[in-house]
Amino acid sequence: MFTVTGNTETSTTTSYRVVLPFYLYAAVAFFVATILLLLSATSITEHYFHPHALAITHIMALGWGTMIILGAGHQLVPVLIEGKLYSNKLAYTSFVLAAIGIPLLVYGFYLFNMGWPAKWGGRLIFLAIIAYLINLAVSITKSRHRNVHAIFVLTATIWLLATATVGLMLVYNFNYHFMPASSVEFLPLHAHVGIIGWFLLLIIGVGSRLIPMFLISKYNNPRRLWSIYALINGGLLAFVFIFLYTSSRSLLLFPLSFVAIAIVLFGNYCYKSYQQRIRKKVDEQMKVSLLSVLMMLLPVIFVIVIVALLIMSSAENIQLVIAYGFIIFFGWVTAIILGMTFKTLPFIVWNKVYHQLAGRGGSPNPKDLFNNRIFQCMAISYILGFILFTAGIFLGYEYVRQVAAALLVCTSLLYNVNVIKLLMHKPVFV
Repeated sequence: MFTVTGNTETSTTTSYRVVLPFYLYAAVAFFVATILLLLSATSITEHYFHPHALAITHIMALGWGTMIILGAGHQLVPVLIEGKLYSNKLAYTSFVLAAIGIPLLVYGFYLFNMGWPAKWGGRLIFLAIIAYLINLAVSITKSRHRNVHAIFVLTATIWLLATATVGLMLVYNFNYHFMPASSVEFLPLHAHVGIIGWFLLLIIGVGSRLIPMFLISKYNNPRRLWSIYALINGGLLAFVFIFLYTSSRSLLLFPLSFVAIAIVLFGNYCYKSYQQRIRKKVDEQMKVSLLSVLMMLLPVIFVIVIVALLIMSSAENIQLVIAYGFIIFFGWVTAIILGMTFKTLPFIVWNKVYHQLAGRGGSPNPKDLFNNRIFQCMAISYILGFILFTAGIFLGYEYVRQVAAALLVCTSLLYNVNVIKLLMHKPVFV
């Protein structure tokens, strides 16, 4: 039986009914985010705390990035630990809670109304993460097989829960003012616990497994991965301590250097996997995924400049901060999802459609279940849109951002076309 990893053990395969709703929800969320980006091409550059910017950021972070990661995680983690997912009911619960909570929270941000929609949205998302974390932790505990990749995923989920906790506190702080400072002053803590602890840690943990696998590479270096794990978690813990207990901006360079070294080590890990690949021809999906690894360096460069400017002057460069957030969520997070969706989802759909019919023979390859020409057009539209919008932030040209946002809308439409084509696939024998 095919799974995400090509494993043939039925016991490690999570039902497609658990996984596919997350993929579909994420695809729709990506489309909604790009539409809002197009409609907010002017206002989004006014300030990173602008209601529209907050709404788009949270659709990208939660509806797009987190939902698809949760879906893929339910499929991948059982394979990593060579065991079963503890509970399908908990998986469904996490989906339903997040699916309802995300639009409520985004609605509250878009109108900048921190009343019941934002509060209930935050609560439901918090509960969804707890359901996922329990499912993950029990699955790993019950399994006799543990590896560094599973530990990456589990630790990242704990950081996600911390991110949601801080975020919910910030929503309540708008009305009750129980925190020692305003919500906007605590925003960097909330953002970086999520970006580094959740997205970076998880993408490296999963990517270090999937990239060599899909390249059919012989390279494997668990010691290197444990070093990366220690650097990221050590750097993030240091950042949290510095943020909460000191006022020195120069100290931020220390945790930043830890994370930067971890990213460089991961880039080297991927490069060695590429060098030692058995399959010499690299398909378009892997090229986009590898591009996302290079994109990881962009936020590091931007944050170094931002911290350096803060050390030299108390004035905040709004353009740099907005560009920094854009290249994270529309850059490397989106690029890795665009590439990996069409390396993982075809296997899940193939398993759904053809497992019971495997004896009849002549079934197509998983890569034939989606349209590669549409994928190529999507990749071109994405790269052009990303580059143009980033340039438009700095140049201050609204029409450049509008053209770029329109290209990103095309990207999301083409992505949805291929995802829907996959989800609606019916048996075909050749």
